[in-house]
Amino acid sequence: MSIAPVVPAARDLIDEQRRDIERFERAIAQYLAGEIPEDVFRVMRLNNGIYGQRQGGTNQMVRIKLPAGSITPEQLDLMAHLGDTYSRGWGHITTRQNIQFHYVELTEVPAVMRELAKVGLTSREACGDTVRNVMACHLAGACPHEQLDVTPWAEATFEHFVRNPLGQRLPRKFKVNFSGCSTDCGQAMFNDVGVVAVTRTLDDGTTEQGFRVYIAGGLGATPHPALALEDFTSREDLLPTIEAVLRVFDQTGNRDNKLRARLKWVVDQLGIDEVRRRVQKVRLTLPASSSWPGGIPAIVAKAGDAPAGRSSTVEATAVGQGVAVALTPRDPYQRWVATSVVRGTANHTVSAVAYAALGDITSSQFRSLASIQRELGADVRLSNRQNVVFRGLTEGQLPILYARLEAIGMARPGAELARDVVACPGADTCNIAVTQSRGLGAAIGEALEDAGLAEVGGVRINISGCTNSCGQHHASDIGFFGAERRANGRSAPGYQMLLGGYVGQEQIHFGDKATRLPAKAAPQAVVRVVRRFADERTAGESFRSWLDRSGGAGAIGQTLKDLDVFPAFDDDPDFYVDYGETGPFVAAVGESECAV
Repeated sequence: MSIAPVVPAARDLIDEQRRDIERFERAIAQYLAGEIPEDVFRVMRLNNGIYGQRQGGTNQMVRIKLPAGSITPEQLDLMAHLGDTYSRGWGHITTRQNIQFHYVELTEVPAVMRELAKVGLTSREACGDTVRNVMACHLAGACPHEQLDVTPWAEATFEHFVRNPLGQRLPRKFKVNFSGCSTDCGQAMFNDVGVVAVTRTLDDGTTEQGFRVYIAGGLGATPHPALALEDFTSREDLLPTIEAVLRVFDQTGNRDNKLRARLKWVVDQLGIDEVRRRVQKVRLTLPASSSWPGGIPAIVAKAGDAPAGRSSTVEATAVGQGVAVALTPRDPYQRWVATSVVRGTANHTVSAVAYAALGDITSSQFRSLASIQRELGADVRLSNRQNVVFRGLTEGQLPILYARLEAIGMARPGAELARDVVACPGADTCNIAVTQSRGLGAAIGEALEDAGLAEVGGVRINISGCTNSCGQHHASDIGFFGAERRANGRSAPGYQMLLGGYVGQEQIHFGDKATRLPAKAAPQAVVRVVRRFADERTAGESFRSWLDRSGGAGAIGQTLKDLDVFPAFDDDPDFYVDYGETGPFVAAVGESECAV
């Protein structure tokens, strides 16, 4: 006789959020009155998605979770309002499909949280030792290559774990990503749990759709590739599998040393076979849990997860890192179409990318994006390359979208081109950043434009202001992380350059060190590498393939050694001042709160 598992009662997420905001509002008052110590309040603040800034005082960063990167016109309008009312007139898309606002006054945070609740959003657990924003490929549900639409699965995972007691005081943060196929645009291969939709052929010849779950990946100062938990995980078992991984992490993670507390260090200590055994054992016992998440989640059952499918009449656009992009048209609209439009789904709809330089969007642009979304009836997602993607469009709507984006400065061909630089906030606001990564990103973009190389396709550039890889520098073709340099008796901003990072086809290769550089020499180094790649690659050749054929990162780095020179201070004091700064460089690093 089989015993049916206990099905948990439906949660009232709206009421949970209301009570959560009220508790945090009381905590702020108690903290400011000296009734709650700093270390206790920090945990409460981070668990509510509120991150301290290097400016100190009560300046705060508010991080808003967008599960699967989905956003509505009402939510875009709210972003504009938040930027104007509580921040500095613009917001920032992160590499994890969040939106961040900086310089928010602590006492105004509850008002921001209530505004978010009105449009179905939250900042809860966007920071801290919690289950972070659940990501998904920005083309999920619209990609001609996908095996399943992972959008509802990401949303179900978010709903199951937000405010779940299991995830409130983990040893360290816990990140979950979804990809709809092996191309892995969702970047499953460097997360605590990375889920890739796959199929398998059963004994009777039929095909079953499901997932391959990867665990214990991570970037940071010591990157680890994610490892497969098992060959195939059924749709019914997916949420129990993720919860089992979380429970094993909670039980075995290092709570004494934050630097070795992520799931990757559990695998390092116990071995992947033992971690697999424990996860599968815990999963077997979950049906007896009061919070058992098994079966097909209600969100999935309601929305459906069928793949978009391929059109029989339109060639599917290639997607993913290393895609060869050729900008042959001279007409500006056709150039945008060549780089920014994805075709090939069976329902004959198309997707198009709106380029947000460095992930920044002004309040005016937020309002315009909301208006465009309403006008076109489009589905909109944020991408992990900090852009905005319109989906579900008809061919006839593409010229309209282009004209609207052109009017707000977001129609530049950017997707998968060299100019699409990704950067973390860096020392502009982050407590632990060493350098101004955003300033370097802008400088690289300008240098590529000046050299006529900004529209070279198939090369990704990512920058982090420290070793922690919030800018995901390990996983890009050209990556940089900030570091303090000493030259001529002075401190100076510098970077380590990495080459050859790659994520795709359920594989990951972390970039290899090429050379160290003064911050002010890094743009010239990028220009040299991109020019050589453009000149030497064969038709359709990826950056990684060209790099291997050219001797690897070390060999390319040797050709850049002449740039690793600091002039005497009196000869060129600019080398001793970081981008966007006016005074001498100081590596002012505070206490880590939210490092990757």
